[in-house]
Amino acid sequence: MTDVTCQSLASTVAAKARAVRYNDAAPVLVETAVAAGQGRLTADGAFVADTGKFTGRSPADKFIVRDDLTENLVWWDNTKAMDRTQFDVLLADFAETLEGADLFSQQLLAGAELKHQLNVEVVTPSAWHALFIRNLLIRPARAGLKGFAPDVTILHNPNFKADPARHGTRTETVIALDLSRNIVLIGGTAYAGEIKKSVFSLFNFHAPSNGVLPMHCSANTGRGGDTALFFGLSGTGKTTLSTDPERILIGDDEHGWSDDGVFNLEGGCYAKTINLSAKAEPEIFAATKRFGTVLENVVLDDASREPDFADGSKTENTRAAYPLYVLDNVSRTGTGPTPNNVVLLTADAFGVLPPIARLSPEQAIYHFLSGYTAKVAGTERGVTEPEATFSACFGAPFMSLHPTVYGRMLKKRIRESLAECWLINTGWTGGPYGVGNRISIKDTRRLLNAALSGELINVPARIDPVFGFAVPLAVEGVETSLLNPRESWADKDAYDRQSARLVNLFEANFEKFAAADAQIAEAGPRLAIAAE
Repeated sequence: MTDVTCQSLASTVAAKARAVRYNDAAPVLVETAVAAGQGRLTADGAFVADTGKFTGRSPADKFIVRDDLTENLVWWDNTKAMDRTQFDVLLADFAETLEGADLFSQQLLAGAELKHQLNVEVVTPSAWHALFIRNLLIRPARAGLKGFAPDVTILHNPNFKADPARHGTRTETVIALDLSRNIVLIGGTAYAGEIKKSVFSLFNFHAPSNGVLPMHCSANTGRGGDTALFFGLSGTGKTTLSTDPERILIGDDEHGWSDDGVFNLEGGCYAKTINLSAKAEPEIFAATKRFGTVLENVVLDDASREPDFADGSKTENTRAAYPLYVLDNVSRTGTGPTPNNVVLLTADAFGVLPPIARLSPEQAIYHFLSGYTAKVAGTERGVTEPEATFSACFGAPFMSLHPTVYGRMLKKRIRESLAECWLINTGWTGGPYGVGNRISIKDTRRLLNAALSGELINVPARIDPVFGFAVPLAVEGVETSLLNPRESWADKDAYDRQSARLVNLFEANFEKFAAADAQIAEAGPRLAIAAE
């Protein structure tokens, strides 16, 4: 299949399939998936799928074809290379496994801004995966499907087994992207998030050349038209905080920032559901009770078919995938004006960072490139104490280009837009995880609303002696002690040691970026100051 193109691939595969069902709607896909034993329905009609041994992404099994286009552009330290010959062998073998199969094709859109929109065709033998991606990408009107020509073609087969010796893969699992032809192959894993993230990886590669900053963030707009971006790794509250009944949600995960403003890459939400409750996150909770929503690895009561969102026995990474239109306060265009606020989220399990801080543009880029959060004990095997995680641009696995490319673009956008920048810690205070307490969603929302409304712009603030950012001295409705983490610790010396430890981790991580922009490097915390 050396001469195959993105446009011809789907039709080539369809010609050898037993049958292809195009653009089935949710009821048809749900019926088909249940009949095939691919999952069960909850008491409210949501579809529950079990993804087997893969309950998250497999970044070590992701490959990009190294060719003339990608050779000098791709961040090769972050992804494995596959040569064109290997990819073509893989493609031929992959397509062969779909011969004679019943396939589902979903012809969808990525990118709400028309001039930067991609036509995406996903072909899979799995009805529930077709439902998943139909929920997550933008569904064109039926009239818009006439003459649909894909810009991107994704072949998906969770039952495909790669041969490392033949295909150059690491294991039997493979996510391979040919960025020159915009062809993606996903096999050996049933985790549906691989499909949506492959679209984002491809967008991340091409968007900068079109003057668009690709961002792993959520976004919403206030009633007055002010737009806010929320960057953050899994578990930091990115989806929760952007899904606000008082603001209009643009999207919860992947966006572009063009000269015209912000646009959603997707048409749905992929929300974490571990410990989900109607009280804390009513909009997301309500979406899990809608027919057509896909729940991944959520435990069901066998008798009542009610989901148990507190049960993480399969994985802490339980998810709900649903279209945006099921939410009340959602943008119908998927677009928003140039951002007024850029919010960087972290869940600091060390208990060091304040719940909110105002950042300079340089500090914002430092923390953007750092992409810090912390895993807590018990969420992963072998994690017995807080463990720092640094993921560049808050999404390193999806960053096809070097992080400094995106950092420079974000710095330029912030300077031009005059956007305010904030660091919000949704983690622990009064001590590290296991000693202190998690900052409440109520307090976080109050601080966030104060930042977005402009309330915190001119309030008295202290300059943190270690991190250098500005922390408000008081915010109405929030205990003043919460704003100064050191004062909330019973053992101040223990706080100082923990602070120095975290600064050391920041500095060690940032060494790989320091040479790219000395001014940005200087905006980070300083161990020498922390040790005084």
